[in-house]
Amino acid sequence: MRVGVLTGGGDCPGLNAVMRAVVRKGVQRYDYDFLGFRDGWRGPLEGDTTQLDIPAVRGTLPRGGTILGSSRTNPFKEENGVRRIKENLAKHEVDALIAIGGEDTLGVAARLTGEHGIKCVGVPKTIDNDLSATDYTFGFDTAVTVATEAIDRLHTTAESHMRVLVVEVMGRHAGWIALHSGLAGGANCILIPEQRFSVAEVCGWVESRFKASYAPIVVIAEGAMPKDGDMVLKDESRDSFGHVRLSGVGEWLAKQIESRTGKEARTTVLGHIQRGGTPTPFDRWLATRFGLHAIDAVRDEDWGKMVALRGTDIVRVPLEEATSKLKTVSPELYEEANVFFG
Repeated sequence: MRVGVLTGGGDCPGLNAVMRAVVRKGVQRYDYDFLGFRDGWRGPLEGDTTQLDIPAVRGTLPRGGTILGSSRTNPFKEENGVRRIKENLAKHEVDALIAIGGEDTLGVAARLTGEHGIKCVGVPKTIDNDLSATDYTFGFDTAVTVATEAIDRLHTTAESHMRVLVVEVMGRHAGWIALHSGLAGGANCILIPEQRFSVAEVCGWVESRFKASYAPIVVIAEGAMPKDGDMVLKDESRDSFGHVRLSGVGEWLAKQIESRTGKEARTTVLGHIQRGGTPTPFDRWLATRFGLHAIDAVRDEDWGKMVALRGTDIVRVPLEEATSKLKTVSPELYEEANVFFG
């Protein structure tokens, strides 16, 4: 059997660890051949491939990013996209695909399997941790670790100058990074997309913190919205999956805090720092286990499935179930953090 592998969507730490596990077990246990498709779904669309064997994945366990490259290509928005993919898979004698990605990448895999008979297995990847069928996605732990370390450092400079520091982290529709890093980093206010916030209430928390002779840290997800406003956009452009570019809510909030409280406020946008660099030990462990179980799903011809973490077990779930809805922060979980606000 020849198996194609692709990585789609945003890059994140742990992608190479998945491919390393897939190839090592696939070659050594099952005697499979592997072919890498470059830049997500663009690879099978255009027939852009690269060799993927044991030497190609050697030494990649701690390496961030993806050796195959990535993109946000949506084949269903391309002319004759499905037909071109089928033709290129046949041309390269690829029997099955392992797609490693988040909601959009795996959504494409679900449709290709369910509607067009292409044999796909999915592996969940996203730093946002917003896929509902798995307890955790790899990349999330690394992003939280990076954000927490940044918050730790910002505490000292905030207190040195007695100013407000607003930290903007990633999270379009789900506030998992903000919640976890905010709690771990001792933030005085955490704002997430799931709960619209009151600027007046945030300013109250800020002033309360100053009264206690401490400088406040506000952690805000890029998709968080005020009660009387809309999502702050970087611009109006959209990718092939219809997503707008977010950024700027942290700067907007800092200006609101300054004008209402008279306190100096500064913004730090962590941006792609959260995606880059070497994966944490947990993400290496999880990505490796996902890869080992993904190639087992191929061996079992269990198409249309995604490997998922449930407790400490790796299970298989339908791709449609995995991509049908986002996993978001519940009001009850957010309420737990509220005791530390202000």
